[in-house]
Amino acid sequence: MLSWKDMLKDNILRVEDLDKVLHMSPEEKERLVQICQRHPMRTTKYYFDLIDWSDENDPIRKLSIPDMMELDESGDYDTSGESTNTKMPGLQHKYAATALVLSTNVCFMYCRHCFRKRMVGYSQDEINQRMEESVSYIENHPEINNVLVSGGDSLALSNEMIEEYLKHLSEIEHLDFIRLGSRVPVVFPHRIFMDDELLSILENYNKKKEIILISQFNHPKELTEEAKKSIKALKNIGITLRNQTVLLKGINDDPNVMKQLLKDLSRNGIHPYYVFQCRPVKYVKSSFQVSLYEGIEIIGKAKDGLDGVSKAFKYAMSHPRGKIEIFGKTDTHFIMKFHQNKFKEDEDRMLMIPIDKSANWLDEDLNPME
Repeated sequence: MLSWKDMLKDNILRVEDLDKVLHMSPEEKERLVQICQRHPMRTTKYYFDLIDWSDENDPIRKLSIPDMMELDESGDYDTSGESTNTKMPGLQHKYAATALVLSTNVCFMYCRHCFRKRMVGYSQDEINQRMEESVSYIENHPEINNVLVSGGDSLALSNEMIEEYLKHLSEIEHLDFIRLGSRVPVVFPHRIFMDDELLSILENYNKKKEIILISQFNHPKELTEEAKKSIKALKNIGITLRNQTVLLKGINDDPNVMKQLLKDLSRNGIHPYYVFQCRPVKYVKSSFQVSLYEGIEIIGKAKDGLDGVSKAFKYAMSHPRGKIEIFGKTDTHFIMKFHQNKFKEDEDRMLMIPIDKSANWLDEDLNPME
């Protein structure tokens, strides 16, 4: 029987690997090669096989396969001010209670909508050279009560490195819990349910400090039997699972699709956590963003008929000043509120913003901070 590591050897990495299904002209192939030189393609064979190639709008295809739309240069690489929150390589501290550790730049799949596309290609040493310093920073900042280990993908790390992080972090008294950010349950669930060593590590450290896995399922099609198997394996060892979805044009911007996703997540023991407005990322903005007006309409209709657990999430955007919850709209204004704030003056701040039906984001379109 193949191990999960053996299965990764079949990853789809080159534009040439798409020839059999896309039948590209030389010109089209050259354009995709140019795109992948800037933002590499990588997807697992498992996720690739979920694509229905007879459907040009297949959501799995859009999430994983480069598209000509990525030639559009509009947008920005750092939409949430991550550079200004970086305290040292591999550690960000934006909100007082939370430290973000960028443990790796590696993912098993490079999502085409990713807001950290700029990081792909950095060496492991560049991102992870100061793990001990990061731990020391967290130890010396008692206001931090939780850590999000992300990347890249935290479960793309080796078991040894995952254990190293959990060992150090679980010893910090003022931490209440540890979060692991990962798309692995979505794009390569075999890494979880086929790896008894990983499950043993997680179970062991979950007894010392609660571990919460934050997944990102964006479409009901991603909740396969294999994905459910990985979810069950994690729940069987006591791991809490929560999900952050991104609202994406052509993927889940249909209220019925979004509703089905949220219901399926709750049914399988993953509590919806956030639905995020897609960030205006460079080479992504035109491909995946919906307007705020449309987003409010979609989320409102999706919530209709959901139970209390399924609709307990917050529709929000990750703004440079903080996480802003998008409540809804009146006839004339968008209604928003700071859910988390970087600056004290924004604590609990409400925003009433005149409606602009073409606006996708605050900074670029509405300028509410003036």
